[in-house]
Amino acid sequence: MMDTDVVVVLPGIMGSTLGVTTADREASENLIWAPTAGAVWNNFTGAHRIQDYALPEGIGDEHPGDGVEPVDLMPDVHAIPGVWTPVKGYTVLVKHLERLGYHQTPTDGRPPNLVLVPYDWRLSNRYNGQRLAGIVEPALGRWRSQGGRFADAQLVFVCHSMGGLVARWYIEMCGGAGHTRKLITLGTPWRGAAKAVAQLVNGVTPGIGPLHLSLTEFATSLVSSYQLMPEYACLTDGPRDPKKTTEHSALPLPTARVADAMAFYAALQDAERARPASVEMAYAIVGTRQPTWTTITLNPDGTATAHDEFGTDNDYGDATVPLTGAIGHDQPLDTARIFRIRDQHGNLQRNQGVLDEIEEVITTVPVRRRASHPVTIRASAPDLVLPGQPLTVSASIDGTDTRHAVRVQVIDEHGKVLQSRQPSLTHGHAEVTFPELPPGTHTIILDSPSPMAGPSQPGPNYAGAIEPVTATTLVWSETGGGGSA
Repeated sequence: MMDTDVVVVLPGIMGSTLGVTTADREASENLIWAPTAGAVWNNFTGAHRIQDYALPEGIGDEHPGDGVEPVDLMPDVHAIPGVWTPVKGYTVLVKHLERLGYHQTPTDGRPPNLVLVPYDWRLSNRYNGQRLAGIVEPALGRWRSQGGRFADAQLVFVCHSMGGLVARWYIEMCGGAGHTRKLITLGTPWRGAAKAVAQLVNGVTPGIGPLHLSLTEFATSLVSSYQLMPEYACLTDGPRDPKKTTEHSALPLPTARVADAMAFYAALQDAERARPASVEMAYAIVGTRQPTWTTITLNPDGTATAHDEFGTDNDYGDATVPLTGAIGHDQPLDTARIFRIRDQHGNLQRNQGVLDEIEEVITTVPVRRRASHPVTIRASAPDLVLPGQPLTVSASIDGTDTRHAVRVQVIDEHGKVLQSRQPSLTHGHAEVTFPELPPGTHTIILDSPSPMAGPSQPGPNYAGAIEPVTATTLVWSETGGGGSA
């Protein structure tokens, strides 16, 4: 068991709480992006709103000096309209690592060997990669100072989403390769995601009310959002010859920002190609079989339309990062170097199969996996539901077998089941509508009905259990404030 190493956890974009340091208050006492306890609007209203801290033009790889500092990992669900994807928190992941024996505080006379690294996710991944060196290397030095079997300890990174880009920059560009044993990424966009382009081009929907302007300005100011755009050719005017973001003259985004983001990917790829060990140390865990935007069409009116297909192919993904963007450069889509899990981006860090895989990679001890579910379900749900609109969830399975029993549940942040449906499948497809949901950030779980479900219990022709898939959606408040208590 590699308990001699130091494990480092990096969250994705929006996955760190942020605060502002003032003359009389520390950042932790003055949070502008914080756990919401059922009222995400608290981050968008009040004296210190997250959108008041948009980045200035030309910030590049610097800090704007606005007093904003990262404080902690986000423990619960978090979402900003127009920025990436609603994501569940990191409490489950951290507790799993602690059960493996890793600790955040000195224990039994030993320094910590579990380092959680919140970071200012507004900023460039280059900036945060360089900052990472000043956090993890001193922690590794303290751990190594115990001597003996700890003297040769190294770092093991566990990174969700954009956190993997930060770690890759540190490893390849900031001298981290010599200190790193393993890099485990969960849904990291190794080559970017088309969703980032669509969000930057289209902005936040006016349907959320007056906040849409300030939230659009905030979302489109983030250097990090540009560094989530695809490096692969994603812009298409038809089934042939897709273009890269730097090759399409009609892309209505700042040319310098787009070019800088693509230079970020190019530098990483060049460094990784020049160091073969980078492939050997990387363990990519990716979500699959979910409808995922993969390409973009630019419309004459300046908007963008996203498509799940790449030409005539649909490679799916985790509903945020397509398979094309989730796999490292120079690797085929059928590579055996990745671990595939059938779940969505915002839940990968909580998925039990993912936790098992992390444990096996870290400890090098095979984990007895839970029984595999024979049926894969694909779920499609919106990130945002506007006031007065119902939530519509689509479910699809391969084939046309109608014997599969499907349950769709909507659960609030406190774990209360708000509504539940068991639709019938027609040609492997069902669509479920949930009206009058309360405002809040809700979890959607698609699975098989419980065997103890009473009258709805599957009959003798039941075709098999469904592997659960979890999505998250934000139901907006008419007033832009409040939400469930």
